[in-house]
Amino acid sequence: MLKVENLTKRFGDKNAVDMASFVVEEPTMIGVIGRSGAGKSTLLRMLNRLSDSTDGTILFDGLDVTGLTGKARRDWQSRCAMIFQQFNLVPRMDVVSNVLHGTLNRRSTLSTLFNLYPQSDIHRAIEILDRLGIAEQAPKRAEALSGGQQQRVAIARALMQDPAVILADEPIASLDPMNAQIVMKALRTIHEEDGRMVICNLHTLDTARRYCDRVIGMRDGRIVFDGTPDQLTTGMAREIYGAGADFSEAATSTEIETLDSELAAIARADALV
Repeated sequence: MLKVENLTKRFGDKNAVDMASFVVEEPTMIGVIGRSGAGKSTLLRMLNRLSDSTDGTILFDGLDVTGLTGKARRDWQSRCAMIFQQFNLVPRMDVVSNVLHGTLNRRSTLSTLFNLYPQSDIHRAIEILDRLGIAEQAPKRAEALSGGQQQRVAIARALMQDPAVILADEPIASLDPMNAQIVMKALRTIHEEDGRMVICNLHTLDTARRYCDRVIGMRDGRIVFDGTPDQLTTGMAREIYGAGADFSEAATSTEIETLDSELAAIARADALV
């Protein structure tokens, strides 16, 4: 069980995340939605302990994550894998070596320095790549792959950690629609088949509705919605995005697409600020 209680991150006099609280009682796939600057990325970075919280607590199966230091903190980061929008691969390194970097937390400095991995880890890396449909890319340099393929390599690297939780920070923001669908389907399959908790930052309601069991909406650092995708209404959409979009209680696919078009325009405007 993951329990987040009054989690806050303050930068100067601004709260990037403001008293965020939620509980996840069993592995599920959660979409965190909101405009740029809503606090989504900061929230995930605190969950992974890439960033320290100012106040509040994170508990996972009774473990106080916010109080971890040193090796205990690194062990948590292995159990709570992070996937980034820009992939964070080593471009000139081959794909399988990038995947094997998911084992660095449990390897010695010497073996890491000389890129020495046991055959069992290499075989497992290939199996994970095969599961994601890109095993044939294993000997290629990461930089030679498409964006969608690189993101699947990043997912494979996360799976090498054998995490209980996968955090994905805008994993499809830089991808075309086809590759975005492939990546989201892969995350959904990992959740369903492995029983892993997946928390994914997303821009659009359509994506959240299609792939997630639960949606958390953020605005100005605060959680303003927490429920199932079907519970998102016009009022909730306005609360999250500040947009005057039409999103009815029983929204049709056309209405959802219309809203997503408007939200995409908002996201582009945010990017220019």
